[in-house]
Amino acid sequence: MRLLASAALTGAFAAPAFAGQMTVNVEIPRLNVAEYHRPYVAIWVENADQTSAGTLAVWYDVAMARAEGTTWLKDMRQWWRREGRALDMPVDGISGATRPPGRHDAAFAADHPVLAALPPGEYSLAVEAAREVGGRELIRIPFTWPPAGPGTFQEAGEHELGAVSMTIEP
Repeated sequence: MRLLASAALTGAFAAPAFAGQMTVNVEIPRLNVAEYHRPYVAIWVENADQTSAGTLAVWYDVAMARAEGTTWLKDMRQWWRREGRALDMPVDGISGATRPPGRHDAAFAADHPVLAALPPGEYSLAVEAAREVGGRELIRIPFTWPPAGPGTFQEAGEHELGAVSMTIEP
């Protein structure tokens, strides 16, 4: 009996603690154009009044000499006006390289500084893409934080973005 109790106790402590997260999946469509450039993409959380609650990720050309990739960040107009111009890029944990066509996941733990600072309420996940010699597109996905239960939300872009989905796990 003592052996069983000990094994059960050990098993309880060995199980990982569950931590919530938000996973964002962004589809960058393959475009049939003469001059293709990978889009710059910003992912951020907006308050109900569309002010920024914080930036989660920015994908841009981080490898350009003399940080010239930052020159075109302002082409993501909504993000730039709400938060981008106040950031000194690159930012650890936020900045990353552009992505090729395809589906790309970005996962953010519930204790991520932006998510951890959110008071309970209504928000939107905003994803904006802008491409040199191309267009610009913004998608907003409304959500409630903290989540009452798991959920997946999706919106579809029309040209610079494909399907954008967000999965929240409490």
